[in-house]
Amino acid sequence: MAQSASEMPASPSYEAARDELADVVRRLEAGGTSLEESLALWERGEALARTCQEWLDGAKARLDAALGSESSREDA
Repeated sequence: MAQSASEMPASPSYEAARDELADVVRRLEAGGTSLEESLALWERGEALARTCQEWLDGAKARLDAALGSESSREDA
């Protein structure tokens, strides 16, 4: 059964998403799941990969902003 938006958990931390993604990959590689289970795992893995990428993109943006403000202070 699908969860409503109010029941959806908050976005996991990068570490939690990465660890769960690693578990999903391990389970898919091990095999032995039905097609339906495999598809559900694949979809979950895709969502977790997006979450990890969003965290990494956000971290890069913060670093770029910090480095940009640091170099503008050095130029002044």
